[in-house]
Amino acid sequence: YAEVMDRARAGDLVYCDPPYVDSQGILYGAQSFSLAQLFEAIARCKSRGVFVALSIDGTKRSGDKICDVPLPHGLFATEAMVNCGRSMLRRFQLAGQTLESEVVADRLLLTYSVGS
Repeated sequence: YAEVMDRARAGDLVYCDPPYVDSQGILYGAQSFSLAQLFEAIARCKSRGVFVALSIDGTKRSGDKICDVPLPHGLFATEAMVNCGRSMLRRFQLAGQTLESEVVADRLLLTYSVGS
């Protein structure tokens, strides 16, 4: 991903959807993924005028669990919570059981401000 991000030019938009720290640590090679290196690539993009949007862990268990992922100070200008509905991962794990308490929300982080 870093090579592709380094090719982005001012005015381009890059969307990042990395393995989620809290729930996807065992999926598709996530063990070797470095969130710190992704933040470095995002910072390089931002310094060149590239807009970056990042989705990452937010809340689980209908807001009872907050997934606190530390962010580099000043890297992101905008943050919004996105209601994603019931957890797809928990749907598989709890086959047939109720998922009322398994609503998740992701954090959408932007390196830029959005107009009102």
